[in-house]
Amino acid sequence: MAPEGVTEQRGDRPFLPMVVSYLASGGSLVLGSAAQLLTFAILARWLGVHEFSVFVAITAVANIAVHLCGLGAMECLVRRVARDRAIYPQMLGHNVILTAASGAALVLLGAVVLPFFFTLSPDPVTNVAVITLMLVTNILLVRVIVLTEQIYIAHTDFASANKVVVGFAAARTVAAALACIAFGVTSVAYWAVWQFLCHVLVALLCMRAIRGLGTPRYRIVREEIPQGLYFSIPFILRALRQNADLLVLSLVTTAEVVASYSVARRMLESSYLSVEALNRLIYPGSARATAAGLHQALQRVRRVLAAATVISLAAAVTVFVLAPVLPYLFGKDYLSLVGFVRILCWVVVPLAMWSVAVEALGASGAHAARATVMGLGSIAGAGLAVWASWYAPPMGTFLSFYAIEIAMVVASWSVLLHFVRRDRRQAALTFGAGVI
Repeated sequence: MAPEGVTEQRGDRPFLPMVVSYLASGGSLVLGSAAQLLTFAILARWLGVHEFSVFVAITAVANIAVHLCGLGAMECLVRRVARDRAIYPQMLGHNVILTAASGAALVLLGAVVLPFFFTLSPDPVTNVAVITLMLVTNILLVRVIVLTEQIYIAHTDFASANKVVVGFAAARTVAAALACIAFGVTSVAYWAVWQFLCHVLVALLCMRAIRGLGTPRYRIVREEIPQGLYFSIPFILRALRQNADLLVLSLVTTAEVVASYSVARRMLESSYLSVEALNRLIYPGSARATAAGLHQALQRVRRVLAAATVISLAAAVTVFVLAPVLPYLFGKDYLSLVGFVRILCWVVVPLAMWSVAVEALGASGAHAARATVMGLGSIAGAGLAVWASWYAPPMGTFLSFYAIEIAMVVASWSVLLHFVRRDRRQAALTFGAGVI
């Protein structure tokens, strides 16, 4: 009898349903991204430059902290529930405990530290209260909502996961429109209350929606804590890396260069959504396929690589062609925008290629190796970006971007193939021992 997982290569879903699921998944991410841009546009216009810049700064801190909230427990929920749905109550309880504990610690730390750097109200007590409210909203409540999406993905209910993504984005846009346009909110302090109420409403709806899937069994799954940390730390380091070049450019170049580069980076992130949609769709199946070893899923991973490469090339070409339209959207003051976007848009191709490898490592549970590749890549990338941006801005920044992404392709696929060879050898030894 063939070992578990060996039939995965012939057991993939039919091509047409997979395409339909991908289009739905990609469409939900694109709609979510578009709604987020509209939300930011409303806030930027009504809050004004100073208030909006403070809002973005605090949100950026929260975006880094949110990767620590839960200590990576969501990934193990997707991976293990995709293989065995009976374990869902335990994994849900594991997530609730870690999210509540780590989220409370992060909010408390931020409430103590951030008021020394940001002033949202002249009254110190009000300032601390508003910052705390923003941290609760953007760390704890966001984590609850994203957890709902991941729960549906673990159950391969992609339609419901897509509804969560689109619904959450639409709710934030409606809240911004009501607060700013209808009620004339012009300060972060007042917007924080609207944002909090919006997130509470969405979180309550999400909790109600998943009630039918089972109630949590509150216990810590100890063996998954290191795996979760291995999963989350690379994202934290990557978030830090993504801000290193912007910080240096702000010190050594003009505001226009920094602004145009920031928009180009956002366009790159948006173009990557097409690949992220594919990885999001593939991950549960890859978790099942790799249960008997990575070597059993190598053909599947190669097919995903081919699809991701084609999709990323199409996204890069689209952004390159549409780049001249951007000044009409962002304004004529962005003199370098078109050139920056056209230089940076092709980075999505190597980014897509190495993301396939690290997603396969994650699906197989090889989080130590995955964290090592992504962590070292982020640290090296941050150092290279800082040096290159300081030495030869902004062209050095672009060259460093391509250098580190190409190096990540080589490193991630080398590690993946090493694990494939290791699992193949172990399977051969096990089979040999069984025959004897």
